[in-house]
Amino acid sequence: MPTNRRGGLIVISAPSGAGKTTLVHKALNSREDLAFSISYTTRPPRARERNGVDYCFVSERRFQAMIANDEFLEWAQVFDRWYGTSRDSVDALRTDGKTVLLEIDWQGAEQIRAREPSAVSVFILPPSRAELERRLRGRGTDSKENIGRRLRDALTDMSQWKNFDYVLINENVATALEEFMSILDGRGDAHRVDSQTVRRRAVRIMADNV
Repeated sequence: MPTNRRGGLIVISAPSGAGKTTLVHKALNSREDLAFSISYTTRPPRARERNGVDYCFVSERRFQAMIANDEFLEWAQVFDRWYGTSRDSVDALRTDGKTVLLEIDWQGAEQIRAREPSAVSVFILPPSRAELERRLRGRGTDSKENIGRRLRDALTDMSQWKNFDYVLINENVATALEEFMSILDGRGDAHRVDSQTVRRRAVRIMADNV
């Protein structure tokens, strides 16, 4: 049954390998008031990924038709593949009183901020480039060439942190999850982008990656 309270919208972005997917899944498993919007993508599924669970996998032709029909709340091209968030799916979840988590890249987050000013945006940074590279190689899902490309593109992605409402530095999942929950509960002022501590740490991480 729909509730009288319309749910919120939380945008989570990060460079590939920063740990946003793990963080989002743990948050969803710990709170019944949260829901995940399953993105559409034109990329092929990885091992153990399920259509309609991890992503909605569609052809590029279908995706372009959805763009033409204005079916996406946001969409972007990442690594030669297309990703998008269904407008109707998000609206239905929020109408049911769920706070919707969108795990999207910074381009999509920029579109959400323009269309949904009430949305809260969170950017996740790795503690260092060395740790980011270790995590990417440890996944075992990408070729050496793709890992190199992801590392190069990560610098561009990481430079977007200052455009978000909150910044989390994911040194370990347990701490990052606790910090993320504090943001959801309105107790996350220590992680606001205008916090001097946050800005110093973020600038230092970026300087280490130049």
